[in-house]
Amino acid sequence: MRSAKDFFSPLAVGAPAPVREIPAKPSRAIHFFDPGNPKMAAKVPDMVGSVDVLLGNLEDAVKAENKEIAREGLVKIGQEVDFGPTQFWTRINSLDSPWVLDDLTTLVPAIGEKLDVIMVPKVQGAEDIHYMDRILAQLEAKAGITKPILIHAILETARGVANIEEICAASPRMQGLSLGPADLAADRRMKTTRVGGGHPGYLVRADAPRNDAGELQYDADRTTYQQDLWHYTIARMVDACAMHGLFPYYGPFGDIKDTVACEDQFRNAFLLGCVGAWSLHPVQIKIANKVFSPSVEDIKHARRVIAAMGDGTGAVMLDGKMEDDASVKQCKVMVELAERLAATDPDLKAMYDAIEVD
Repeated sequence: MRSAKDFFSPLAVGAPAPVREIPAKPSRAIHFFDPGNPKMAAKVPDMVGSVDVLLGNLEDAVKAENKEIAREGLVKIGQEVDFGPTQFWTRINSLDSPWVLDDLTTLVPAIGEKLDVIMVPKVQGAEDIHYMDRILAQLEAKAGITKPILIHAILETARGVANIEEICAASPRMQGLSLGPADLAADRRMKTTRVGGGHPGYLVRADAPRNDAGELQYDADRTTYQQDLWHYTIARMVDACAMHGLFPYYGPFGDIKDTVACEDQFRNAFLLGCVGAWSLHPVQIKIANKVFSPSVEDIKHARRVIAAMGDGTGAVMLDGKMEDDASVKQCKVMVELAERLAATDPDLKAMYDAIEVD
């Protein structure tokens, strides 16, 4: 067992000291791009500032014969692009793959100072994070990296979900978790082929109506309500992240054309406590930026409650509703998020600054 006193000590001589608190940087959209695709790579500099996170993907969407090309392309992008306010992440290959060691030993020395976060797919338990923690410290020390690279784990297996708390607690490097619905569905043997989102077969049905004689009419038309396949997992993920000071994210929404359902799914995740979602196409960046930013109405109400409550004790009535200290805590979550986003998003800042509290 590792002593708690040593938890924030570097795991290699010369490695940077681990962070004691994960920076709360805007990350509404984590936009994936293939660094081995010349057309996608050429668009990266122009996307800086318009998206919170740009992530060079090396894993599933990259064919085996293109792995080295993608890795080399990511190094080139990392060395040449000034990311400014946009975070620079990568998703490496899975830890059981033949490419992951080359991913780490190539990327950290070449662009480790620019990489904010390394996303690790198919994390099964704390042992995977311990492996990453040690090897990153060794590579950082060897390369003279001055800030620790953080780790983001994807929940893509039933075992990973079962071990979620120990994964979050495994290292000070842990930045957050993402839901990986497609791989997780396969591992759980769920009967869906969709990448995220709901399913028309996962529903509840209204009770059968009665006829004039009071008899139940089971064959009558009855309203159905589609349910969220991922509610349980997202809620577990949010709790685990909140407990350990990490950030939870919804993963991919595969139906690019269904922007309405994508917005609904992202909003469900936002309301439950997620701070962002993956973007597989530029249209999803706009959706994520909208959904994961508090609305003007919400911020106006939050500021009214905070102002009315004064020192936060007691209770007041606003618009016929009771507001108390718990209300203030909820409102501060929204206001603090708005302030953090406004610091890097001029359009949001203008919207929030224009709010007048009655």
